[in-house]
Amino acid sequence: MPTYRFVLEYAGTRYSGWQEQKNATTVAGELRRALEACVGPVTEIGGAGRTDAGVHALAQVAHVKLPVDRDPARLLREVNERLPADVNVLAISRADDRFHARHHAESRSYVYQVSRRRTAFGKRHVWWVDEPLDVDTMRRAAAACVGEHDFVLFCDRPQDQPGTHVRVDRAEVVEHGSLVLLRFEASHFLWRMVRRLVGAIVRVGRGELTVDEFSSLVAARTLPGKRGDVAEWTAPASGLHLERVRYPGDPPLGPLVPAFPIDRDS
Repeated sequence: MPTYRFVLEYAGTRYSGWQEQKNATTVAGELRRALEACVGPVTEIGGAGRTDAGVHALAQVAHVKLPVDRDPARLLREVNERLPADVNVLAISRADDRFHARHHAESRSYVYQVSRRRTAFGKRHVWWVDEPLDVDTMRRAAAACVGEHDFVLFCDRPQDQPGTHVRVDRAEVVEHGSLVLLRFEASHFLWRMVRRLVGAIVRVGRGELTVDEFSSLVAARTLPGKRGDVAEWTAPASGLHLERVRYPGDPPLGPLVPAFPIDRDS
């Protein structure tokens, strides 16, 4: 049964995430419907990352097992003709029959966009933070994430995870016009982990949390009372974008740039 590698982009605003669910509109569900209209029953669809409800993707990778061989270029046209406008397949290629989008990935990277100005057009791709942010202090906080740590305090339902230790390879904070961009690259991510890291780092930027307190949370040391209520600080899904999934032999990440610019001169 032939296996194909798909690369997709999607605006996640109106979806209940990537993963197929009963009685919910999901990106993988829309992909399955489009494929079945082209080739009939689909044996398997698996994504490299289970993006949450409202989260976007610039280059999600999926493996798809089909009942018949199809020319990738023709299949690309046929599938895109049947997908909704907010989901687009960028590329399709034949893959080794053992290829698994999630298990074979070396790392994933996410970009989060914080806007320092109100925006009409970029609202669905940013979190507008009206208070001043100390970006240099945010960078110092983000640096504490690099390395292997127990991110249990940044995980939703940690009891349902096989483990809460994650190796973070990169954590960047960059200014780009009215945007503050945060990028995390890691072996994998826990549920809500990136959004909770962003929420805590923004608190650091506002002066509501110190770098040392943030570092304690990354070290799985709780803070007293509301000073350590990480779940309540979770950043909105709107600003989060799955940037890239890297596999053995892929080049490293390039410069950090906006997923969705909001300034005309950016």
